[in-house]
Amino acid sequence: MKNSGWTRLILGGLLTVIVLAGCSRDPNVRKVKLFNSGNQYFQNKQYREASIQFQNAIQIDPRYTDAHYQLAQTYIKMSRWSAAYDELNRTLDLNADNIKAHLDLGNLLLGAKELERAREQADLVIQKEPSNVDAHILSANIYAKLGNTTSALGEMHTAIELAPGQSRSYMNMAYIQAAAKQMADAEDNFKKAISLDPKSASPRLALAIFYGGEQHWPDAEAQIRQAIDLEPKNIEARAALCNLFLAQKEVPKAVDAAREATIALKDDSEGYRFLGDMYFNVGDYQNAAHEYESLRKDHPKDQRVTKNYIQLLLILNRFDEADKVNAALLKSNPKDAEGLIARGQILVEQKRGAEAIEPLQTALKSLPENAVGHYALGSALSQTNDATRAEAEWREAVRLNPNFIEAQIALARVAITKRDIKELNERAEIIIAARSNSADGYLLRSLGRSSKRDFAGAEADLKKAIEVAPKSSVVYLRMGQFQASQKQYGEAEKMFDQSLDLDPSSGDAISGLVEVLRLQNQQAKAQAKVEEIISKVPTSSTAYLLDAELLIAANQLDKGEAAFVKSADLNKSDPFALLTLAQVQEKRGNQDQAIATYQKAMQQNPKDFRAYFMLASLRGERSEWKEAEDLYRKALQIEPDSPLAANNLAFLLLEHGGDVDTALTMAQAAREKLPTQPNVADTLAWAYYNKGAYRNAIGLLEEATKSSPKQASYQYHLGLAYIKVEDKAHAKPHLERALQLDPKFEHADEVRKALAN
Repeated sequence: MKNSGWTRLILGGLLTVIVLAGCSRDPNVRKVKLFNSGNQYFQNKQYREASIQFQNAIQIDPRYTDAHYQLAQTYIKMSRWSAAYDELNRTLDLNADNIKAHLDLGNLLLGAKELERAREQADLVIQKEPSNVDAHILSANIYAKLGNTTSALGEMHTAIELAPGQSRSYMNMAYIQAAAKQMADAEDNFKKAISLDPKSASPRLALAIFYGGEQHWPDAEAQIRQAIDLEPKNIEARAALCNLFLAQKEVPKAVDAAREATIALKDDSEGYRFLGDMYFNVGDYQNAAHEYESLRKDHPKDQRVTKNYIQLLLILNRFDEADKVNAALLKSNPKDAEGLIARGQILVEQKRGAEAIEPLQTALKSLPENAVGHYALGSALSQTNDATRAEAEWREAVRLNPNFIEAQIALARVAITKRDIKELNERAEIIIAARSNSADGYLLRSLGRSSKRDFAGAEADLKKAIEVAPKSSVVYLRMGQFQASQKQYGEAEKMFDQSLDLDPSSGDAISGLVEVLRLQNQQAKAQAKVEEIISKVPTSSTAYLLDAELLIAANQLDKGEAAFVKSADLNKSDPFALLTLAQVQEKRGNQDQAIATYQKAMQQNPKDFRAYFMLASLRGERSEWKEAEDLYRKALQIEPDSPLAANNLAFLLLEHGGDVDTALTMAQAAREKLPTQPNVADTLAWAYYNKGAYRNAIGLLEEATKSSPKQASYQYHLGLAYIKVEDKAHAKPHLERALQLDPKFEHADEVRKALAN
């Protein structure tokens, strides 16, 4: 039967579907589509998206050489040097004859100052292709880095002889000559490059940079403006003009040039962000944020605009706004790595470091070379007291970006904690070099100099910090602290006063001021200063805490306790005021009140070790052994490595029928961390005594009694140990000494019985 036209149409449609379905399942077709898509993104400067497509193509075919090479090119554009290095090596593993990959790898190694390895790549290409101009240029640049100008210029002459019409060869020759201070020759070759390519902006920009380096500002500006006339949409030319004005400290002109660039490049994302980025570069974050807020309205789909805006809000401490904008970003793409990093930054600023760790770690799996992400993760880990991992993340941040000053400051503070003065000074010098008009580096270097007893140098740094930041309360605070350490109390008092004038809420400044007044026996003046601060800043928990201490010292006990309570209410996150109040209550004999205060501290800060430990000690003094044991165990749950809690709990178990093996383990752990403490030696000795290891006990007790000869319990334990080894001659003087020291101590009757036998 003959098919109808309708039937043929149906069959034709089915055949098309089958063919298309077969193509969609063909991995070679899919990988090529992904590769082509990646190239399209690359051409549009959407490098993040391009990298994803190239990676997807590689997942289909891990041996897809072109995809590996293009992924390397994309990583280079993203400044992900380590990833680019890996992909270039993978490209060459698959195709050792890829000349471009060898050259790219050589240039990457040159940038990393691995000159011998870069040389291997250049030589390999020259051996395979002696007339390869790029290989000779690479070789020339390697020689230049090695300081061998003659060989470098020789290679450039070879490159020019091979291709005398290439403008870029003359530019590279000029760069080498300029570095070698052969200025006239360099200028001639820059001009030669322009003559060979008169319609290109690049050689003119190169000459402009050369003139700028020589501070020939009008000549530099003329070349840049000609470059802009040739290529009005050339972003590098627009940026060069802005940078030229900045080099001359003409910020208004730079801003005007950026505004012109924004208008001229209004159809390009990098272009219309020009003015906002200029404001950012000159530190005008308010105007930068205002510009980006406007850009968000005009370009709501441009995620780069949104992400930059979020970072500006973070810099301006507008965390709620940043969180709102970032939440919308993550709602549209929950896996956006930069959005996750911003989320982590916000959580860190909110002191929620534990919550920040997961989104930051997730983001860094996608963006392992994001220095901001590593810095934020370090800060999050620091908030969870994971100092080792925090330091590692900050070190990774500065490895990726040595000019990341916040990370350098964090590492300088680590160096202070470790008392590593050498590293502190190194970090301080880096910070000063990068931010000579900021106080941070000078303040840090002053600490390093003080540690080396270079007090004149430390003072000079502090004076410089005051000079560059005269409106910062911190610089006067640090100078006050320094002068106090030099016993220049009158001068220190003035500095603390200036710090408080600028920031009346500075707890460190009011604390420093009160301390120097106390040292000068001016308690009344200190009290008046504290009351003055309280009138200005009624929410200052530190001021109330100092007020309480001064009142207690003046024997105004009830008023002092009330001030402690007020301080604690104002700062519920720190139980210090409550703990101090509890100690005062103990000294006044109000143990029940002290217990209630300790319990309040635990309720407000259930993860703070101190309240559990201190209340356990009080319970022990009251012979409330079970309660004390429970509290010591809770303290150890919070700080498992606390030697004091382990020691006290071990002794309590030994004295009141607890498990001796558990007590011995705890006592040994405490001894390992506190090897010179006599009470720790006594506890471990008493554990050995209870295990029947009397000789071990005697050695430790001899040590304890030598360190603390007036402690009756140590003498008692040593006497008992000697009795157990049937050495009554040595036992007797220690038992007698125990009674002499304290005739009424709790084991006095047992001592008398032992002496009577």
